[in-house]
Amino acid sequence: MQILIWNFHPTFFDLIIVDECHRGSAKDDSAWRKILEYFKNATQIGMTATPKETKQTSNIEYFGEPIFTYSLKQGIEDGFLAPYKVVRVGIDKDLEGYRPTKGKKDKYGNEIEDREYNIKDYDKNLVLEKRTELVAKRVSDFLKKNNSRFAKTIFFCVDIDHAGRMAQALRNENKDLVLQNSKYVVQMTSGSEGVAELENFMTADEPYPVLVTTSKLLTTGVDADTVKFIVLDSNINSMTEFKQIIGRGTRINEEHDKLYFTIIDFRNVTKLFADKDFDGEPVKVKETEGDIPTEDTEDPVTEDGQDFPPEDEQEIPPDVTFDTDDGESKRVKYYVNDVPVSVINERVQYLDASGKLITESLVDYTKKNIRSEYASLNEFLQCWNNAEKKTAIIEELEQKGIFFDELKEEVSKDLDPFDLICHVVFDMPPLTRRERANNVKKRGYFGKYSETARQVLETLLEKYADEGLANLESLEVLKVPDVAKFGTPVEILKHFGDKKKFMEAIAELENELYVA
Repeated sequence: MQILIWNFHPTFFDLIIVDECHRGSAKDDSAWRKILEYFKNATQIGMTATPKETKQTSNIEYFGEPIFTYSLKQGIEDGFLAPYKVVRVGIDKDLEGYRPTKGKKDKYGNEIEDREYNIKDYDKNLVLEKRTELVAKRVSDFLKKNNSRFAKTIFFCVDIDHAGRMAQALRNENKDLVLQNSKYVVQMTSGSEGVAELENFMTADEPYPVLVTTSKLLTTGVDADTVKFIVLDSNINSMTEFKQIIGRGTRINEEHDKLYFTIIDFRNVTKLFADKDFDGEPVKVKETEGDIPTEDTEDPVTEDGQDFPPEDEQEIPPDVTFDTDDGESKRVKYYVNDVPVSVINERVQYLDASGKLITESLVDYTKKNIRSEYASLNEFLQCWNNAEKKTAIIEELEQKGIFFDELKEEVSKDLDPFDLICHVVFDMPPLTRRERANNVKKRGYFGKYSETARQVLETLLEKYADEGLANLESLEVLKVPDVAKFGTPVEILKHFGDKKKFMEAIAELENELYVA
């Protein structure tokens, strides 16, 4: 790189753009910095999604204060980035700690050092195998309960060993799907065979892999816009790393119904959402020549400018024990398979478009936010009735942080989003989808259509009652078995005249469903 520099005069370039400038260019003694300083007469623009301000690295010191910032909050409000909710799971040994009985040995016969172990030790110095199994089971059960077993999910683990054990625990919990395709669960860490599946994981139309375990490898550079779940089972204290990990879920993919994502946190990592720097302006905290430290911890940065060292070369912390029988220092990791663990508490928390924890009830939060869009019931009804597609209103509200599925659970009513809004926000008596469908039938609305067209609409009405509004507004519904029995999509459309008249019939049906 330095040889190439001398081929150009220092004034040769007028403009230099540095992408991901939180990497090498932010470090005083990096090769990148020397290049930028050589071409100091050029206008230099640094761009990054995760500005770095630590003891040793500073974007602000070199590039100056940001001239433009586009925050996560703004991205969510503008509909470019997905909002999220958090499920925090508290495990007894994490919250209470664990101390082995005197003389206790791990499954390989190593006597475990007698001290108090806590969440910072687990999977780094001490492996509680039943804890790994519990995490795998808890997430697998959650995905089953929410009909999300094929939702692409990333598990962030402590290290390669942990990622491998987690992958096996997930295979054990999902044997039926692993038997169908062995790539249902894949370990993606440095040097693993699973890395070859990264492109497939990032491709929306590729169903496999589904559950992926990793350590540092997938924190950056993974544009997987169908990732719906991020599982945190690693101790993450770096704000830069945390932002990068959360970024794996913020992509939106409307075609595959990815409008928000869920974070399942086993290590209380999401406490970083409360940090004043999470979505605010970068703060310069680089340590100067003074004696007062400006930050307790620093982000690990290697000499080549990469954010994190390779997983198998990470520095061994000074507090671990060593087995020196063979004269060589080796890191000891204890493996314990007979210590029971259990979940003490599990709490679903929601974060608004600003990334702030919602402390009020979901009902109050929904009422406040929808009233900011629609001041009155009449205003909402007018917008709803005039909308070409009703689902567009629902999707827009979801992008702004309204959780309709969770709201149904809180009010204990299986209501259509329209009725949820009318009931929760505007205090109207709710109707179920079945009640709305029956009201349409009672009014004899279908009498003006031909026999086949009437049967098609009645079938679509039943699908609405069972599954909801989305099925009515897509021509794909003509291909499902219940409707396809009336002919091909082209044949069905002919019973209405043409595609335009069919869509007009659907619009009229929706108006009948939501008549005041």
